[in-house]
Amino acid sequence: MQKYIYGNGVALEIEEVDALRDRYRDQGKIVVHCHGVFDLVHLGHLRHLEQAKKEGDVLFVSITEDKFVNKGPHRPVFGEQLRAEMLEGLAVVDHVVVSRAPSGVDVIERLQPDIYVKGEEYAATEDDVTQNINKEVSAVEAYGGQVVFTHDVTFSSSQLLNLSFDVFPPETKQYLNRLRDEYTAEQIFDTLGQVNELKVAVIGDAIIDRYTYVTPMGKSAKGSFITVKRHYADEQAGGAIAVAGHVGQFVSDVRLVTGLGGDPKYGDNYESFIREKLVNTVTPEFFHMADNPTLVKERFIDPEMNKLFEVYFIEDGLLQRNWHDEAAVAWLEENIGDYDVVIVPDYGNGFITDSMVNVICDKSKFLAVNTQLNSGNQGYHAITRYSRADFVALNEPELRLGCHAPLSPLDELAMSMSERLGTKYLSVTQGPKGVMTVDHEEHGRPSIVPALATKVVDRVGAGDAFLSLAAICHGAGVDPELASFLGSVSAALDVQIIGNSEPIDPIALHKYIVSLLK
Repeated sequence: MQKYIYGNGVALEIEEVDALRDRYRDQGKIVVHCHGVFDLVHLGHLRHLEQAKKEGDVLFVSITEDKFVNKGPHRPVFGEQLRAEMLEGLAVVDHVVVSRAPSGVDVIERLQPDIYVKGEEYAATEDDVTQNINKEVSAVEAYGGQVVFTHDVTFSSSQLLNLSFDVFPPETKQYLNRLRDEYTAEQIFDTLGQVNELKVAVIGDAIIDRYTYVTPMGKSAKGSFITVKRHYADEQAGGAIAVAGHVGQFVSDVRLVTGLGGDPKYGDNYESFIREKLVNTVTPEFFHMADNPTLVKERFIDPEMNKLFEVYFIEDGLLQRNWHDEAAVAWLEENIGDYDVVIVPDYGNGFITDSMVNVICDKSKFLAVNTQLNSGNQGYHAITRYSRADFVALNEPELRLGCHAPLSPLDELAMSMSERLGTKYLSVTQGPKGVMTVDHEEHGRPSIVPALATKVVDRVGAGDAFLSLAAICHGAGVDPELASFLGSVSAALDVQIIGNSEPIDPIALHKYIVSLLK
């Protein structure tokens, strides 16, 4: 009789695994263990499990918990309960365990199987970007267990799901089919490797994103406003800091140039907090702005992740770009020419002055710019404050504001703005419609990368993620279509996390691309 053990992260269930292991050992039985995602069980899985069972007497199968399935925003298609139930229904499987970790190591250390079995596609451990296979093998060898690799017909759950399930709409499937014909995943990774040796400067506003989680209690009895119950708040390093973090995951030398509050009367300027959040490839260049605070944006979020309202902690003078920028201008004059790529996420909150813009446009070797439209600058902050750029990334409202054209065809506006700024490439992000890019050298021929995310947790920061990866790829001379694709994959990953809580993970990017191209 099979027994379903759901989740080894709870003490009672772990004790149950231990008890079963001890019972089988007392009976002189050989315990075999397999681990995987098993998102859509297929013939290859069945043969793998049958071969594994032949290695011993009792077969345990552990599956990765949903939140640790690192195959992209649309996976797993089947939740852990359904995946466990499918496996439990196979006569060859004796017990199913859900691993509450990214790999099978936690189950291995608890179960200590006599034999741990993986498919032959995992035998080349040097190809495993996560290094989870090496960790699992080491865990088995630590107590004297044996690792065995099965050899039989190999299928791909990702490929079967992509082909047989409506994970993506038809236009996205068509795009991915064309991309598969032109590139392998390894070719794309090799291309991405071109950016590592770049020197990159990121110049823009520092923003502290505060997420305050509340539960609405209803309308106040004393006025026409909603009352909420506050639970807790989480602060994140956003704005140019987040962009530098994304870039720093792929580039080994990144300089962050940003402004912080320079007046103690406003309290903490968050310098220590920001330094703690920087990835180790990013070096900060802070300029302290007298009579201004470090900008804090506080969003109030309900249990369904809906944003109820937002508060800016800011002085009017900051919005008017009213600070003494001489030191920042001097630094740019002396240093900006040393960088291969300059990325300017300009949020219009006042750090970047007109004098700084002039130097940036004049001295940058390769300049990538976004001028963000937000509630603090709506109506006056446009891309036209820059006289030139090599790559521009805007959303549709930002482009229409710059062109003063609410109704004109988007591709015509993109080409017009590209000609005005002398850009090589201009991308327009359109949320669920994907990204349109015009290549000036191809006479404005637009290319489309459809949206690659199937679910959205939080859109904050998605544009920054796209800008970060697309900019360094364009700056390194990567094929323009691949640059847009990699930026779009980054944005698809970013909408799965809350705000700017973490930078884009290269391993997650790698695994998602593999999943998309199967």
